[in-house]
Amino acid sequence: MAPVRLVLVRHGDTVADSSIRYYGATDVVLSRAGRHQAERAAGLIGDEVFGCVVASPLARAWQTATVLAPRQPIQLEEGFREVNFGDWEGLTREEIEDRDPALFARWQRDIPEFDYPGGEARASFRARIEAGLGRLLDLEAENVLVVAHKGVIRTLVERLTGQRPAQGEPELGGVFFLACASSGAWRRVPR
Repeated sequence: MAPVRLVLVRHGDTVADSSIRYYGATDVVLSRAGRHQAERAAGLIGDEVFGCVVASPLARAWQTATVLAPRQPIQLEEGFREVNFGDWEGLTREEIEDRDPALFARWQRDIPEFDYPGGEARASFRARIEAGLGRLLDLEAENVLVVAHKGVIRTLVERLTGQRPAQGEPELGGVFFLACASSGAWRRVPR
């Protein structure tokens, strides 16, 4: 049986301050605060039983998954890596604006179509996530936990439901619950 429920969780904060710095391809580990965010997310998820746990192969995601589902194997999904921010990897918004104000302004206007300088093209990023989603929907598990990154989760939610999450969602350790109706339509649900 294909998945009919997805629980999407953004990883917690990292030792490199992912709450303020743009880390996409850079592999950084969870901080103590990030572990606490993962524990809060586990509280929101409650005692749900997952047929499969899927995570980005980046440490911050799979480490969060081990907090959420400590006794389950984790399937790493290459397609669910965060976008490579290229020349902006590790920088804050302020540092990006200071270094390249014109490109920063364009980024703020064209976020859905913006390609990061020296980074991964947005079309490639979306195609990679789409391939990962195809593999995810082929799983024989009704209830699946996915732990990934902000850009990945936003793309998955938009692709499945047709609705873009609110600006800033999901926050670190944030949880989205999605359910598939018998018609095949996906929607966000409260829990």
